[in-house]
Amino acid sequence: MIKLPPLKSLHAFEAAGRHLSFTEAARELNVTPGAISQQIRILEEFLEIKLFKRMNRAIVLTEAGQIFLPMISAGFEQIIEAVTQVRQKLNDGPLTITSAPSFVSKWLIPRLASFKTQYPHIDVRIDTSDRLVDFTHEDIDVGIRFGNGEYPELETLFLFSFDLIPVCSPALLKQGGGLQEVSDLKNFTLLHSNYDEVDPGWPDWAMWLKVVGADDVDPGHGIYFNQSDLLFQAAMDGQGVALLANVMAEPEIAAGNLVQPFSVRLPVKLNYHLVTSPQKARVEKVIAFREWIIAESAYLRES
Repeated sequence: MIKLPPLKSLHAFEAAGRHLSFTEAARELNVTPGAISQQIRILEEFLEIKLFKRMNRAIVLTEAGQIFLPMISAGFEQIIEAVTQVRQKLNDGPLTITSAPSFVSKWLIPRLASFKTQYPHIDVRIDTSDRLVDFTHEDIDVGIRFGNGEYPELETLFLFSFDLIPVCSPALLKQGGGLQEVSDLKNFTLLHSNYDEVDPGWPDWAMWLKVVGADDVDPGHGIYFNQSDLLFQAAMDGQGVALLANVMAEPEIAAGNLVQPFSVRLPVKLNYHLVTSPQKARVEKVIAFREWIIAESAYLRES
């Protein structure tokens, strides 16, 4: 394979040859004239031929330089066209977002109208999944995941943290003797998630009951769900009392669809993050979504 000269030297030569001025080339490339001169010298040493004649107050191309310049200029134009086409290809089509069903239904969807208002030209496709996608080979632009933020070879942006709070339907709260004391939970069905299978330190009813000192409530009884959106729906349907993320539950509490019988909450050590590949992070539609969700979730970071 033929060894190529340094790209920086070719770039300096092309700009200097086009302007016939080291000073103008330096201004275009935001470097010093001395840096341009040094790069030209490196290129001439690599080619073992002079490309410029240095005059008192000007430079002119040698015969070799006159042959070399149009070919190098055409090469840079082709590179620019290739980059433009690749970026346009990546920006074509809808913005594809992947996230867990509960986050999509309870937080993202109620806010998507705001994104579409700001960016009406960007179509959106939602993929609800808890799996870790391959951004390089799958048609996925961004993901919203909760975790520790360590996703190798991906660009990760912290969005917000959250707590788990006890909630149930207003109708359930009135059943029997009601929920006046935490010990009354022994008369109600506890709704559980299976997140402890993913994260052994995930807060659960055993932790919550220990914090409030309810030793007479069995923390293991109740119904278990492997998806948080099912857990959420069961709570709203009056199937029992659940520990849900405050971020998703509080809008339903404000709407009167859920109530929070007790104020004690458990912090979750995992956080929500926006993730994407370094390549797609530079695509216009991904940049637009990143800026939008940072602004949209600012209230959660501030609180």
